[in-house]
Amino acid sequence: MMTPEKLKAIISQGEGTEVELKESKDSLARKIYESICAFLNRRGGHVVLGVDNDRNVVGINPSKVQEQLDQLAKDMNNPQLFKPTYYLNFEPMNLDGKKVIYFYVPESTQGHSYKGVFYDRNQDGDFELRSTEQIANLFIRKSKMKTEDRVYPMLGMKDLDEEAFDELRRGIRIENSQHPWLNLSNEEIIRSAELLAVDPETGKEGLTLAAILLFGNSHAITTALPAYRIDLLCRVNNTELYDDRELLSCNLLKAYPIMMAFIKKHLPEQPYIEGIQRFSLRDTILREVVLNMIIHREYSSAYPATFTIYRDSIVTENWNIPYVYGHIDLQTMRPHRKNPKIAKVFSQMGIVEELGSGMRKMFKYTPLYANGKEPVIEEQDVYRIEIPYIPTLQGSEIDTTQKSTQKSTQKSTQKIIDLIRENPYVTTQEMADSIGIIRRTIAKHIKSLQEKGIIKRIGPDKGGYWKVIE
Repeated sequence: MMTPEKLKAIISQGEGTEVELKESKDSLARKIYESICAFLNRRGGHVVLGVDNDRNVVGINPSKVQEQLDQLAKDMNNPQLFKPTYYLNFEPMNLDGKKVIYFYVPESTQGHSYKGVFYDRNQDGDFELRSTEQIANLFIRKSKMKTEDRVYPMLGMKDLDEEAFDELRRGIRIENSQHPWLNLSNEEIIRSAELLAVDPETGKEGLTLAAILLFGNSHAITTALPAYRIDLLCRVNNTELYDDRELLSCNLLKAYPIMMAFIKKHLPEQPYIEGIQRFSLRDTILREVVLNMIIHREYSSAYPATFTIYRDSIVTENWNIPYVYGHIDLQTMRPHRKNPKIAKVFSQMGIVEELGSGMRKMFKYTPLYANGKEPVIEEQDVYRIEIPYIPTLQGSEIDTTQKSTQKSTQKSTQKIIDLIRENPYVTTQEMADSIGIIRRTIAKHIKSLQEKGIIKRIGPDKGGYWKVIE
């Protein structure tokens, strides 16, 4: 139940994404219906009649309170005004000796229009949804079925890319050599990840859009999403065209390593030590940026996803169904996984962590990579991230950084060799615990040592042992 104290706390916030104040002294403020419609379509919100924009309680004429209550109830149940209609509970209250009307508008499971117009809400207030794409996005957001769950009954296992499954297994093996998916067939993995479903229209089973995006071959992707692209651009010197470009139309499991390789090719490395762990600030920050692009993108739109490297910043843009309009930071963020099935597959490789951790990493480590500057994140129909960075180090700074990195790598690989000599059955996790670096880094060192012929795996991953080649 709303109390005067709680209501004063709401009013003190002022107008915003979830609060609307209106004077409504002698007659009902008709613009309030646009706000009600917007709150129903967005995340809900508090409405107070009898308070001005400066948060002053001006009150409603006592003789007009019941009239306004009756008008609100009548109009909210008028299908010529609201489609669909919606019942709200309006509450008259006394505040500082004056009459006000308070009511809460919850987020609706349906899309609503007022006088044939759909409204939405951001920090600046109510706004009309003018384009068919904006309106379509509203209904996609309201729908229980996400775009990634759309079923394509004409596509099956034959339309998937074997190399994408190899990439998945490679990533899983590094993270967890005991993972159950390593012993499953491709189809069993698809079923375990809930990427096969029955089309409600035809009753036939088919691949979901998530399956096609993660594992699809070129035919499957073109069939489902003919306009799908990820555009990687380097515009450090040539800002009008580009210095380098990669235009990707492959599945996400292939696209992710290509995107990370493009980053390593064009952006300066900056090693960082936290506690006893040494890692790359560049890779840590931009891994989260890349994952944000591909996991939270709204794939129903033909709008291309772009990753652009400028002289002192990286800017990404992708189409989005906004959950929070406007500037996003650690205070305003509301973690919301937009493609949970896609995220689940990446999480099996240890790439995706708990919801919201990626953004926290961006804000934690970007100032260390960019001389104190923070990332800029804007959530609109287009989701935009800007990561500042310090341009490439020069001369002796590069030499010092490279020598430091090489020395650290040599030290770690020698420790791995020593541990194997002491105990050929030592596990990757035991190596990580002993040396004090993460298991993924250990796996990279092991791969390098194997490629150089320094160590060899005898027998299977489980039950085998290591041998140092003397």
